[in-house]
Amino acid sequence: MDKALNYLALAKKGRLIELGEEPVGAVTRAVKGRLVVVASDASDHTWRRAKSFVAGTEQQVLRVPFTKEELGFVVGRTSLAIAAFTDAALALAFVKALPDQEKVRDVREALDIKAKKLRQRADEAKAHQRNVRFGKKK
Repeated sequence: MDKALNYLALAKKGRLIELGEEPVGAVTRAVKGRLVVVASDASDHTWRRAKSFVAGTEQQVLRVPFTKEELGFVVGRTSLAIAAFTDAALALAFVKALPDQEKVRDVREALDIKAKKLRQRADEAKAHQRNVRFGKKK
């Protein structure tokens, strides 16, 4: 589980995560969140808000086995109840580092599909750029 917390810290360092209710709400409304995580001891209101943020989208929400203090410590805060990963591959790595549970498996599968789609789009964009570059030289 320490590995999962390390991914959270890495996401913070790489600016691939939004922290707190307002930033998470903004990123999910813009449909740029990939995974919303909620601390295990967060209030039921926070959990309901997180679920409402992602309702009707492909974004995932997961209550993680870490307390607000544990989540806050790894990102340099006193506590953190809710956060949203904005990178699908990093969110997938975070979920894979969590203990295997039925709910985690569903989220893992959804993130795996999303990460594959994003990789495919990136590869297609790279191939397109090569075609454009070589087309201009002729």
